Amino acid sequence: MDYDNKNHDCSRGCIVDRDNTGMLQVAYDRGCCKLSDYNWLAGIDEDKYTDLYEVRFKNTRKLIYHNESGQMLKEGDLVVVEATNGHDLGIVTLCGVVVLRQMIRRKINPETYQFKKIYRKAKALDLERWQEAIAREQSTMIRARQIAAGLGLEMKIGDVEFQGDGTKAIFYYIADERVDFRQLIKDFAEEFHIRIEMKQIGARQEAGLIGGIGVCGRPLCCSKFMADFKSITTAAARCQDLALNPQKLAGQCSKLKCCINYEASTYLDARKSLPDAREPLDFSDGLAYLVKTDVLVGTMWFSFDKSNMANMFPLSAEQVMQIRELNRQGKKGDPVIEKSKGSDDTPEFVSAVGDDSISRFDSTGRKRNRGRGRDRRRPSDDQKGRSEGGQQASGQMRNEQRPREENRPREEQRPREENRPQQEQKPKEEQRPRGDRGRRWQGGRNNNRRPRGNENKA
Repeated sequence: MDYDNKNHDCSRGCIVDRDNTGMLQVAYDRGCCKLSDYNWLAGIDEDKYTDLYEVRFKNTRKLIYHNESGQMLKEGDLVVVEATNGHDLGIVTLCGVVVLRQMIRRKINPETYQFKKIYRKAKALDLERWQEAIAREQSTMIRARQIAAGLGLEMKIGDVEFQGDGTKAIFYYIADERVDFRQLIKDFAEEFHIRIEMKQIGARQEAGLIGGIGVCGRPLCCSKFMADFKSITTAAARCQDLALNPQKLAGQCSKLKCCINYEASTYLDARKSLPDAREPLDFSDGLAYLVKTDVLVGTMWFSFDKSNMANMFPLSAEQVMQIRELNRQGKKGDPVIEKSKGSDDTPEFVSAVGDDSISRFDSTGRKRNRGRGRDRRRPSDDQKGRSEGGQQASGQMRNEQRPREENRPREEQRPREENRPQQEQKPKEEQRPRGDRGRRWQGGRNNNRRPRGNENKA
């Protein structure tokens, strides 16, 4: 084992390492754990319930324990706690006054609730046994899935959590219907030789256990801070004018996203100030139908054609109420087309680019030759006048250094094609036929064969 590499166990929120002597060291890592807590009442002492501590285990499992060991505990200490059978090992995450706030949220009455005990701080032997049990979780989960599939059970085992002493394991499973575990638990007990506990979770809890990144680019809410899951319906999406597209509204758990409920109450309050526009508005131009609504802005967009959103015009909530009152009196609203033609509306949003054209990155269709000395761009008139003297001087130097064809004497010039002596052409009967030119590589096999042109003549 390489002692230099640290193991970040984010499911339990700790860092596992060994020193040079091989001693196991485990430390609490607040930034690498699911549903991490922050003690915002740190430093505030209260005499009542000072011995209550919140202890976390794997993933999102947390419990409140009572300290009867008499030892001074703080956040990040690894402690051995009481379990139903045997003992377990966890990490202290909260202590002090904020534990009372957690009990209120979980609806725990400290006067009647029976708290389990904290035995002591974890020793080196406890940590070794704990790490040995953790190392068995992955192989146990794979084997458990194989056994469940062999029995033909309609279920999925999502995760396995071993107890700190290694004598018990919790199997988290997902199932749509009720499952008969009688034979399954017997097979698990014979295979793993431990006590078995089956715990059913939903699809949202599974996403919280696994974790991941959402479409917003941040970690999933269920794995970061959400502990209670509320029901989410499509009515929350309709009130926000969201497109009812399952691919966009569903999260990684294949359920509706939890963030849909975040702003639903704000939209419901904003809609109370908007008038009801189910019936069209009667203008002198015609009947205008409601096409869309900007709820938070308080603007309602109308169009004279239900199926066309090209010629829309905005109206505020007050204007819609005024026109609605005129229609009730039998009057029609003022014409809208003439106002829209004369009005100069400025865009509501301005891009960060400003007034630059978006086609400035398009190619002009003219390819530039990037070779050295091959720039064919035409110079301007000023550049022509400035460079006339230099070009003449450079031209004279070139003529002096290397004479051109017309500067050479005629007898030294290269003869043209018509002045060259014509090559003696072979007679037609001695020329090789075209069909045999490609067979030269065959080593003269077809030398005795007649050419194709002479076969018909023969």
